[in-house]
Amino acid sequence: MMKLYGLGPTRSLRALWALQELDAEFEFVPVNLLAGENRRPDFLRLNPAGKLPVLVDGDLVLTESAAIVMYLAEKYGAKGLMPADLRERARAYRWSMFAVTELEQPLWRIAKHTFIYPEDKRLPEDIALAREEFMAMAAILERHMDGREFIVGDKITIADCVTAYVVDWGNENGLVDGYPNLKAYLERMYARPKAPQRIAEALANLQPVA
Repeated sequence: MMKLYGLGPTRSLRALWALQELDAEFEFVPVNLLAGENRRPDFLRLNPAGKLPVLVDGDLVLTESAAIVMYLAEKYGAKGLMPADLRERARAYRWSMFAVTELEQPLWRIAKHTFIYPEDKRLPEDIALAREEFMAMAAILERHMDGREFIVGDKITIADCVTAYVVDWGNENGLVDGYPNLKAYLERMYARPKAPQRIAEALANLQPVA
């Protein structure tokens, strides 16, 4: 059985979403970042970067949440999470990459300069720049979603599993309030019966370090 190593509000939610949409059998293995479990030798053998999520499928060990989503969609190809048409598949790849490069990176910078870096290394001016960059790129997705239910085609694809999480992350930072299409998209996606928790809910459910 596949194993997904992850934790609450992290990018693990992307992989979890794909697994649930695909009705795949898997075991979820919690890794408590707050307790430093990601720095233990047994976990670092799976991912030397010490980051989540990690998917283990037999002798395959796969890191990077978007890559995990794409792998799962290919593995369960009949489920339709990966578009069969080449052009539709290219569009799904395009928007997945847009999410992890153009939308996620400024949010990650905000997180680093807000609470991840030591206080003496945080740069408030970089937070302001990152917010501007995210909102500029979110405006592109906002226009794309005008009249659309899903990012590509007429059903959920890899692009949605990858992108909905990062839009919710932006929402947690108060950066999508002026984008009604993205707000509506979030509500639709997380109303799906197999959707994972929203980031706020997953964060609230984190267990304190003993």
